[in-house]
Amino acid sequence: MPQINVTIDGRLYRMACGEGEEAHLTGLAETLDGRIAEMRKSFGEIGDMRLQVMAALTIADELVELRGRLAALETDVAALRAAAEATEKARTEEAARAADGIGRAAERVGRLAEALGGSPPRG
Repeated sequence: MPQINVTIDGRLYRMACGEGEEAHLTGLAETLDGRIAEMRKSFGEIGDMRLQVMAALTIADELVELRGRLAALETDVAALRAAAEATEKARTEEAARAADGIGRAAERVGRLAEALGGSPPRG
C-alpha cells in the first residue's frame, strides 16, 4: 500500500492510500490546507484545532449542499426521462392510428375504384 507525505496547516502527515490514489489524496490535503489558510486569514489565530474543525465543517456543509442538489437533479432527470418516454409512447400510438387511418382510407379508395371501374364513364 503506497504511503505519501502531505502537509496540512504546516504539519507533515504520512498517509497510506490505495494504489494509484496518491495524487487524489494529495489534492484533498491541499484543499483542506487551503481552507484552513482561508479561515486563518478571516479569523486570525484562534487555535489550530479550531481552525481545522471549522474548515472540515465548511467542507462538510458544502458536501451536504451538493448532495442535495445532486438528488434534486436526479429527480429532475427521472421526471424528464418519464416525460420523454410518455411522449415517445404517444408518438408511437399516434403513428399507429395514422397508419390505421391511411389503411382504411386506401381500402375505401380501392372499393370506390372497383365500383367506378365496372362501368366506364361516358362522355
